[in-house]
Amino acid sequence: MAFLRYRYVSTILLLTALAGCTQQQNTQELKEKTAQATAEVKRDAQAVAAGIREGWSRDKPLDLNSATKEQLLSLPGVTAAEASRVIAGRPYNDPGELVTRRIMPKTDYDKIADQVTAKK
Repeated sequence: MAFLRYRYVSTILLLTALAGCTQQQNTQELKEKTAQATAEVKRDAQAVAAGIREGWSRDKPLDLNSATKEQLLSLPGVTAAEASRVIAGRPYNDPGELVTRRIMPKTDYDKIADQVTAKK
């Protein structure tokens, strides 16, 4: 009889230990963790893409005749209004026309002069 009592007690202790060791995740918690991990991966991918674009543009001047507004805005000091004026003033034969045609002040142009070109 004592043997059965010890066996019964040890079985209860074993089941309690197993229940304490297994961690149940509810569905909502799993969804939140998945969403957070997805957001982190997306943010990291966007940062990598921005770095690639920045590295690419360092080696290759931006063509004023074909650049998008977003590309123009990526140039240092270029405002949305200036980017719109650059696009409206196309085509350009020379990047310096941004100053001579009063699309951009010389001080702003000097910041981007080595990063732009005007391809025909």
